[in-house]
Amino acid sequence: MLSEVSYLTAEGKTKLQEELEYLKGPARDDLSKRLRIAIEQGDLSENADYIAAKEEQGFLEGRIQELEQTLKNAKIIDTLEKNHNEVGIGDHITIQEKDYPAETFYLVGPKEANPRNGRISHESPIGRALIGHKVNDMVEADTPGGKIVFKILKIE
Repeated sequence: MLSEVSYLTAEGKTKLQEELEYLKGPARDDLSKRLRIAIEQGDLSENADYIAAKEEQGFLEGRIQELEQTLKNAKIIDTLEKNHNEVGIGDHITIQEKDYPAETFYLVGPKEANPRNGRISHESPIGRALIGHKVNDMVEADTPGGKIVFKILKIE
């Protein structure tokens, strides 16, 4: 299996590490207690508590594996060499579409994307369109809402 690089901010990496510690510690412990109690109740084939706990265990272990893989292949955005002449991951980009107010986005990896908070993934339609462009470039992006054209005002 090819390891995919995960672009994270230092803050994002810390959050994922904290989540992993919680899942491997308290969350796993609580789940094992629930499983023990359910097993003590007898017939497992019709035990809804046991079935639910086993399902939850599958999700928990899957999330632990996902976090471990992400953290193992993490590249920290904050330490990437910046070239503010063209858009790259970790940049703050101010763009303007037609006569709308200018918007500033932080270009991050998909694990930290949160468009409502101005954090867009470099894999999103707008993020992909921005990569490699310079200030004053007119950029076209195919979004789920249709084609948009905007101008890059600033790269920081």
